[in-house]
Amino acid sequence: MIRFRLILKYTAISLFAVPWIVIPFWLLVVNSFKSPAEAADLSLALPEQWALVENYAAVFTKGHYLVGLRNSALVAVPTIVVVLLLGAMAAWGYARSTRRSFQVFFYITSLSILLPPAVIPTLFLLSTLHLDGSIAGYALMMMGTRMGLIVFLTTGFVRSIPVELEEAAAIDGAHRLRIFVSVMLPLLRPTLFVGGVLLVIQVWNDFFFALLLLKTSANATLPLTLFSFASASTTTLNWNLVFAHVIMTSLPLIVVYLVAQRRVLAGLTEGGVKG
Repeated sequence: MIRFRLILKYTAISLFAVPWIVIPFWLLVVNSFKSPAEAADLSLALPEQWALVENYAAVFTKGHYLVGLRNSALVAVPTIVVVLLLGAMAAWGYARSTRRSFQVFFYITSLSILLPPAVIPTLFLLSTLHLDGSIAGYALMMMGTRMGLIVFLTTGFVRSIPVELEEAAAIDGAHRLRIFVSVMLPLLRPTLFVGGVLLVIQVWNDFFFALLLLKTSANATLPLTLFSFASASTTTLNWNLVFAHVIMTSLPLIVVYLVAQRRVLAGLTEGGVKG
C-alpha cells in the first residue's frame, strides 16, 4: 500500500512537471540550436539546420558573456558570503537578547523583506561615497537589501537551539567569536543553505537594480548583457541567440548546484540538533 502511494505521488509530480518544467526547458534548449528563421517559429521540433556552434559563439563574442559572468561573480560571491555571515551573527544576537530594543530592531530588519528598497536615498548615498555606477556600490546595495531575509530565517532557528550548548562551550574557555564559529555556524548550516539558495537566485537574476545602478557596459552583469543582446536588433528578435544566452546565464547556477549537491545533503543531515 505504501509503495502504491509512493508510485502515485511520483506519477502525479511527473505529470505536473512535464507541462510546467520539461516542455519549457526543452523549448529553450532546442531553439538555441536552430537558425534564426527556424527559432522564430518557437516550435518543439528538432532543428532542420543545426546552428549550435554559431549561436553559442555569438553569445561569447557579441553577447559579452564573459564580461557579464565576471561582473555577476564579483557581485554575487561577496554578497552571499557577507550576508550569510553577518546575518547569522545578527540573528544570534536577536535570538539571545531579552532587550525590547533588540526585538524592535529585529522587526525593522525583517520588514525589509516586504518593503521595497529606498531607491532615491540609495542613489544619493552611493553618489556621496563616489560608488554610483560601480560594481562595489551595487554589491553594497544588494548586501543591505538582502540582509533581512537571512535574519528572519535564522533568528527563529537560533531560538530553537538549546542555550546550554553555548554555556558549555563558554565553561570550556571559548570566547564569543569561537562559540559562534564552532557551535552556532555548524548548527545553522541547514538554514543558511536555504537562505543561500534564495540569495543566489535573487542576486544572480537581479535586473532592475542592476539596470538602475550599473551605468556602463563594462560593469554589466549577465541579466544586463542578456537585455542588451536581445534588444540590439531594431527589426527582429533573434530567439536562437536569446535562448542560447539564457542557457549560458543559468549554467553557472546549475553547475554549482550539481557540484555542491552531496555536501548540501550532508550539511542538512549534520545540522540537526539533538537534545
